[in-house]
Amino acid sequence: MNFIKMHGAGNDFVFVDRFTERVADPADVARRMCDRHAGVGADGLILICPSTTATVRMEMYNTDGSRSQMCGNGIRCVAKYAYERGLTREASIPIETDDGVKLAECTVEGGRVTRVRMDMGRPRFAPQEIPVRLTGPAVVNHPIEINGKPFRMTCVSMGNPHAIIFVDDLQSVALNIDGPAVERHSLFPERVNVHFVRVVGPTRVTMRTWERGSGATRACGTGASAVCVAGVRTERTQRRITACVPGGELELEWSEAGSVYMTGPAVEVFHGHWPGE
Repeated sequence: MNFIKMHGAGNDFVFVDRFTERVADPADVARRMCDRHAGVGADGLILICPSTTATVRMEMYNTDGSRSQMCGNGIRCVAKYAYERGLTREASIPIETDDGVKLAECTVEGGRVTRVRMDMGRPRFAPQEIPVRLTGPAVVNHPIEINGKPFRMTCVSMGNPHAIIFVDDLQSVALNIDGPAVERHSLFPERVNVHFVRVVGPTRVTMRTWERGSGATRACGTGASAVCVAGVRTERTQRRITACVPGGELELEWSEAGSVYMTGPAVEVFHGHWPGE
C-alpha cells in the first residue's frame, strides 16, 4: 500500500489515497502505521476518498484506531494533496468531513500549495453538542479539579470536543498527567481534546495540546480554532489571534459572521510503501 507523510505545523499524519489504494481495516492500519517505534510514526491516519458532495472526502483515524470527526491540520494537507496530485486544478477546494463540507483556500506558488486558509465552520457551545455532562447554554470558566489542582475550563465544539484551560504558566502543567486526566474525565462521555493556554497578549497565545486518542501533539487545528473562540468568550483575547504551538504558528479569526478561519502551512515529508497490506 502506497502512502504519503505530511504535516501541518508539526501535526503529522500518514495519508492514503483511496482513489487508488485499498484499506480493509483502517482502524488496525492506523494503530500499526502510526506507531513511532514499529511503524511509520504519526499523529493519525487520514484516508483521502472519493466524495459525492465535494472534491474529496477526508476520513481521520487517531493513533488508537478511534475516529475523529474533523482535523484542522490534516485537512490542509488533504487540500495540498488534492491540488498537487491533480484531483482538482482549483485553488478553492471543498472537502467533505464527518462534520460536513469545509472549504480550503490554497496559496499556490510555483505549482505547489504552501499555505491553506480553512473555513472551520461555526463553533458550538451547548453542553449536549460537545458533549459534556453539564447544564446551561454554555460551559465558560467552569471549575474543574485535575489531580487535586483547581482549574477553570471553557468547552467548545468545532465538530469535535475541546476543553480549553487558561493558565498563567504552561511550565507548571504536567501535560502527560493532566492531559489524560481531563480527556477521560467523567464529565466527557466521548472523551475530549484538552488545551492548556497562556495568553501572551490580546492577539497572541501559546498553547499545549493533549488530543483524545493520540496524546500530546505538536499542533491541533480544531483546538487552535476552539482556543480562539474561548479567548473571546472569556474576554481574554481579540477575534483575530496567532496561536503559538510546539510545531509553529497558526493564524485564527472568529469572524463576526460566525465562522472560524484558520490559516497555516501544509508540508509534504516523504512517500513510501507499506508492506503490511
